[in-house]
Amino acid sequence: MTEFGYALSSEEHAPNDLVRHAQRAEATGFTFAAISDHFHPWVDQQGQAPFVWSVLGAISHATSTLRLGTGVTCPTVRIHPAIIAQAAATVAAMMPGRFFLGVGSGENLNEHILGDHWPPAPVRQDMLGEAVAVIRQLWEGGYQSFDGAYYTVENARIYTLPDEPPPIILAASGPAAATLAGATADGLWAVAPKPELIEKFTEAGGSGPLYGQVAMCWAATEEEAKKTAYEWWPNAGIEGELSQELPLPRHFEQAAQLVTPDDLAEKLPLGPDPDRHVEAIKAFVDAGYDHVYIHQIGPDQEGFFDYFERELAPRL
Repeated sequence: MTEFGYALSSEEHAPNDLVRHAQRAEATGFTFAAISDHFHPWVDQQGQAPFVWSVLGAISHATSTLRLGTGVTCPTVRIHPAIIAQAAATVAAMMPGRFFLGVGSGENLNEHILGDHWPPAPVRQDMLGEAVAVIRQLWEGGYQSFDGAYYTVENARIYTLPDEPPPIILAASGPAAATLAGATADGLWAVAPKPELIEKFTEAGGSGPLYGQVAMCWAATEEEAKKTAYEWWPNAGIEGELSQELPLPRHFEQAAQLVTPDDLAEKLPLGPDPDRHVEAIKAFVDAGYDHVYIHQIGPDQEGFFDYFERELAPRL
């Protein structure tokens, strides 16, 4: 049976608002939520980028049943995987059985800030695989050392560990990442309803939850939704590798000048028609994803929660 979740968009909302939205998502009936981990927003209009691990600590005490994961964090360049291992273990200890660690190979937008080289995609995938190995080893407890191609850990021990390590869900947009997820992770994460990613994941030995993200914008009219999506999330129209390679929000704004509101309307479900939103969600369900979570673009999250309860939940 498919579970439905809610996207906590760190790029668009201040930390206290994210905590409040998590509470509202739990009360609305969402079983899980995913929170993005960014150092910069995609474009300046979004205006936020709080430190996700602080927000996770607050949400752990503000909710009681909502499962919550990073959607997704990059444990390779900006933050060493040993630090991610400690941070994730702490959150998992604070919310037993409710936390999962979503990881991905990241974007230059967030990872360039310390002056580190931004490697090509195949190297980033290799780094991610090694990072997952570091995290898992540290979660075994005791003093651990690791001497890999990319990371070194020397006599490190995580003292605060949960009773059970949280599952690791690895994000994939192509076959190589899906294969890596199957070989190293406990589940798969995707932002497009591609059944071929699930095939690669299972062929590589993967089993476990399959997460899919649907971006949408509810508003009272289609024109209002189109305007909101264009102002707040034009990056949805930027295709190809640019989303991983561009280093600054202003570069995304420049690339987004090639995107029109009509382009976004073709790509995303926008407006008040529930059938359009259900159709986008159903595409993931039909492709085989058993956890589908919804990103409501823009500031009107309260209106979305009411709309979900009134229009979407009965249909789903």
